[in-house]
Parts: sequence; C-alpha cells; structure tokens
Amino acid sequence: MSANGITQVLTVAKDELRYWVRSKLALSVLVIGILLTLSSVIVTAINMTELNHQRQSLQNTAEETFTDQPDRHPHRMVHYGHYAFRVPSPLSTLDPGVDAYTGNSIFLEGHRQNSAMFADQRQGTALTKLGSLSPAFIVQMLVPLLLILIGYSAVSRERESQTLSFILSQGTSIYTIIAGKGLALLSVVTVIMLPLVISGVLAISQGESVVIAVGFLLGYVLYLLVWSLVVLLFSSVFSKKSESFTALAFVWILMCVVMPRIASTTAATTVPTIGKLETDFAVIAQLRQLGDGHNAADPAFAKLKASLLEQHGVDTVEDLPVNFRGVVARESEAELTKVLNKFAEESMSQELSQTLLSRNFGWLSPMVAIRSLSMISAGTSIETHHRFMRETEALRFNFVQALNTAHVEKLSYQDDINRNVDEAATKKARIGAENWQVLQDFNFTADPGEVRLQRSTDSFFQLIIWIAVLVGLIRLAGRQTL
Repeated sequence: MSANGITQVLTVAKDELRYWVRSKLALSVLVIGILLTLSSVIVTAINMTELNHQRQSLQNTAEETFTDQPDRHPHRMVHYGHYAFRVPSPLSTLDPGVDAYTGNSIFLEGHRQNSAMFADQRQGTALTKLGSLSPAFIVQMLVPLLLILIGYSAVSRERESQTLSFILSQGTSIYTIIAGKGLALLSVVTVIMLPLVISGVLAISQGESVVIAVGFLLGYVLYLLVWSLVVLLFSSVFSKKSESFTALAFVWILMCVVMPRIASTTAATTVPTIGKLETDFAVIAQLRQLGDGHNAADPAFAKLKASLLEQHGVDTVEDLPVNFRGVVARESEAELTKVLNKFAEESMSQELSQTLLSRNFGWLSPMVAIRSLSMISAGTSIETHHRFMRETEALRFNFVQALNTAHVEKLSYQDDINRNVDEAATKKARIGAENWQVLQDFNFTADPGEVRLQRSTDSFFQLIIWIAVLVGLIRLAGRQTL
C-alpha cells in the first residue's frame, strides 16, 4: 500500500474513532468492556493468589498432621489417609479451565481412588454454572458482543446515509474504507487486551514460560481479530444498520452459545462413557475376585501362603520371619491398584477422546478454538487434570505400600492377630511414629511450555484459517460493492 493509501486508512480510522467518542452508546460499551476485563483480572488474580497460598499451607499442614500421628497399628494409618493439593499455574488467574469443575485437591487412602474435590462450580449455584466472570469468559463471550455493539454500523451506516457513494466518488477505495474501519476496531481490541497483557507479564514474573504467555495472549488477539473481521464483513454486506446488527447478533448466539453446546453434546454422544454406577459395580465385581485384603484366611491368598511357607521352609504362618497379614495387605493393595488403574485409565481415555472431538468444532466456531487454546496454554486443560490424578495416585500407592511394608516388618504376626484381646495387646500391636515418614514431597506443576504449545497448535491453525477465510469474504464483499 502506498503512503497515500496508508494516510487514507488512518484518516478513516480517526473519523470512526471520533464517531464512537461522540456516540454515547459506543463510548459506554467501550468503557464497560475495559472495566469488565480489568476488574475480572484483578478479582481473579487476588482470589487465585489467596488460593495458591491457602493450598500450599494446607499441603504442608496435611503432611505435618500425617507424620505427627502417635504410635498406631500401621493399617490404621493406611485408612487415616492423606490430602494432596494442586497449586494453580500462573496463567490460571486468567483461565481456570476445567479446574473450576474438577477440583484441585484429593483425599488419598488405602483400597480406593477418590476423585478430586472442592471444585468452585460444583459448590456454586445454578446461575454460577452459566460461566464465572473470569477474564477468559469475559473476553471469549462478552467482548465479541461489545465489538458488535460498537462496530455493527461501521460500513452499513455509510451506505444507509448515502455517504458511501460520495466517499467512493472522491477516489477512496472501498478497501481503504473497510481497512480504516478495521483499524479502528483493532484499536479497541488493543485497549481491551491491555489488562490481559499486564496479567501475562505478571505470570511470567511468577515463573510462567515466556513462550506460553506470549502464545496465550496471541491466541486472544487472533480471536478478537476474527470477531473484528466478522463485524466488518456483515457491516459491509448489509445496507441497513438494523439488518447488520440482527445478523451479527444471530452469529454471536450461534458461535458463542449454540456451537460450544453442540460440540460437547456431539462428543458425549459419539464417545459415550460408562456411568459411575455401572463402573462401581464392575470394579466391585473384579475386586471380589481378588479376595479380602483384611482377611489373611481368605482362600484367594492360599497360593501366596503356600509360596511363602515354601520359600522360608516353615509349616505355619506363625513361624514366618515376616507378618503374613502385612504381606496379604501389601499384595492385595498391589492387585487392587491394578484393577483401579485399569478402570481409571479407561475413563480418562474416554474423557480425552470426547475433548479432542469437541475441539474439532473450532473449525466451525472460533469460540471453541480459543477456549481450547486458552485452557491448554493456561495449564488448566483436561490433560493436565489427568496428569494430576495419575501423580496423586502414584503418591497414594507409594505411601500405602510403605505402611504395608512396615506392617510386614515392624509388627509380629502373633501380636497382630491378638491385638483385640485386651488393652495391653492393643498397645503392643502398634508401631512407632517414626514409621510415618513415608510421604514423598508433592509439588504439582503445569506441563512444560513446549508440551502445551504443541497441544495448542491445532487451535492456532483454526483461528488463522478463520482469519484467512474472513479476509477473502471481505474482499469479495468489497468487490461486489464496487
């Protein structure tokens, strides 16, 4: 573009901005958009910072409470359990993602795998489940509507007032007009993005990857660019402001409300998951075949008993150099965990398949594309949640088996089976509190930046394709105007 063409584009942009300043509606919408984004960033950042400190404190308290327990029977400590907390990633202040539904803490105990808990949306009312006012929700859902309210008449009002023909007759290209109007919309996008940029810088100072923070912000710039182009396209196609606004409102509802729901419904229908009740019955049926780990006389452990007796060359479990009840508990926990992990992996595989399928709807809706990109970049996607569940399960299994090993080696079989005879026998069937030092340090962090960047590649492509298609359609609309 020549210097004269650039000057004309800037002139059109200035005129459009001047019109918006004079228009009380446009100016009010712009102020509301900035205040909403800024306030949501501040409030969410404060809440997440408090939760960060609270969860770290609770993690330390949980570990201290566990290790400070008095002398006990080792299996009592298996059932006493332990809490694990997930500290949110720096960018989760902008997009809490699935964490708002899945929770960030979990209770770990023997013989079972619990789900994460204390999710904000699960504890909220029905109204809060429509979407929390996080920065991500505001920019994804509300800012496109604000862009529509500001720019729906950008070109159509010129045509409706008959000024477009006059401007074109002066030698100004229709593409120059559209480009100038688009530049004015981009200036609005820039102002609205400022709070997110500041938050991105703060996230970097808190240890977030620079590449991921930049990619996160770039994704939102592309998303708002898509909506700016959508507004320009419809404003260029329709000759009346009312028609332009009606069409844009319909597109907003379709893209931001209907299509994400269609994506999730299609994924749930195409990749059905087994219900919790059915899964629980299936797990119970398989666990029954393993035997009762609390009953050393269960026939399921007959082979284990015979093997141990032969290995140590003795005739009875009382003569074994280890506590047979502890051996049964340890063996039972290992086999039980294999079954639980199998069902857990099947469930997570189905959830991931549903998520990947729903992300493909980003080709049909930029809202789906940016939502996927945002959660992946922020480290609050389903993949990160699944890794949290796997790592906490490894933590659970390790400390339970360490306690079972103490049961095997630190407590005699005779004292164990006589533990309920009287109070003295009960005390004798306890081991020292120094055996509770079995917890591993648990500090969960988001996936590395390169991993998250790789996962978000498809979403970037979807937004770029949207931009390319819209630019082509705008050029076509401009050609038809000539």
